[in-house]
Amino acid sequence: MRHRVFNPDGDAELVFVMGWGNRWTHENIGWLIGQLTDAGYRVHAFEIPTNVDDFKADWLEPIAEYVVDLDGYQLLAHSAGALIAPALDGAENHVYLSPWWGYSERLPRPLLDLVAEIPTAFPFVPTGGMDRADLGELATDHQLATGPKWVSPAFVRETRHAQQELLAIDHDAVVFCSLRDPVVSLRPIGERVPPEHVVLYDGGHELFSSAVREEYVDPLLAALEEGAAAVEDRPTVTV
Repeated sequence: MRHRVFNPDGDAELVFVMGWGNRWTHENIGWLIGQLTDAGYRVHAFEIPTNVDDFKADWLEPIAEYVVDLDGYQLLAHSAGALIAPALDGAENHVYLSPWWGYSERLPRPLLDLVAEIPTAFPFVPTGGMDRADLGELATDHQLATGPKWVSPAFVRETRHAQQELLAIDHDAVVFCSLRDPVVSLRPIGERVPPEHVVLYDGGHELFSSAVREEYVDPLLAALEEGAAAVEDRPTVTV
């Protein structure tokens, strides 16, 4: 687990749990962190390991132990980071970007079941990679080249278990997601978050890599500051 503080002189605390494969060196992650620091936040950013043998020990506990020492903070989590965030104590508002609360339907469940049963944490299962259509039009060559290419059976087993055992989502939480996201299942979002707390954007899995990202800076900052009250009056889509 890697941790870094951006804008240490900021006047408000924000914990940012990044998604699987996100790195500070990725230009679009840097853009998002820049928006947060420009808004005055002291950003505590976490890079999660790309392989996991024990979800709690490898992902959850290092961050949970860290936030205990913060005197109130706002919580932002992207993708796999949203598996960790609901178990963190002390956050005032919770904002999730494309939460990975379920594997994409394009991955056959019998295949996931089979892989999860293999007793090894060695990453030999190919991910197939992600391209700009998956992540967003602004995804850079560096970002695509440095994305994880392999996962382990233990990773599949532990993350699926974490999805199944996910704690209740805060009643005031806000989710930003795209209906065209090919990386995560949207069903768990609809099952856990009321539609008036979901902000839809047109793009891929990463809002910060999408061409429309500038339009969502103010709504994102407002959700971090005010919670669901900031977005409840926006138009919603029901299906």
